[in-house]
Amino acid sequence: MNVVEIKWQDTIPVRHQVLWPHKAPEFCLVEGDEQALHFAVLNNQNIVCVASLYIDNHTARLRKFATLDAFQGKGIGSTMINHLINNLKQQGINYLWFDARESALGFYQRFGFETTGQLFYKSDVAYYKMCKSL
Repeated sequence: MNVVEIKWQDTIPVRHQVLWPHKAPEFCLVEGDEQALHFAVLNNQNIVCVASLYIDNHTARLRKFATLDAFQGKGIGSTMINHLINNLKQQGINYLWFDARESALGFYQRFGFETTGQLFYKSDVAYYKMCKSL
């Protein structure tokens, strides 16, 4: 499994299908997409997992991390997280944070991420802020 860098526009179909299928595709756009780093895992040249990093000085924010349902539970998300952490360390980034869906906390905790703050909601979906020093 290889992680490759992609254009932000190529993230939208997976973001939409996995994260917000009942919203318009435009709902999956993020302010700053043009300046962010975007990554994908490919299966037979098809994008099956995406993640985007928004970097500000020595801090990075992970957003819109999504793996197609048929490819979940196969180590693809783990491959992506490990790639992102290694990539950030090589750039001298020392802190990574994101808003994690409550349903995914266990996944992120396996990589040493910790919750901070209180439970909050975005469009009726429960989230926690998670972070890790790299």
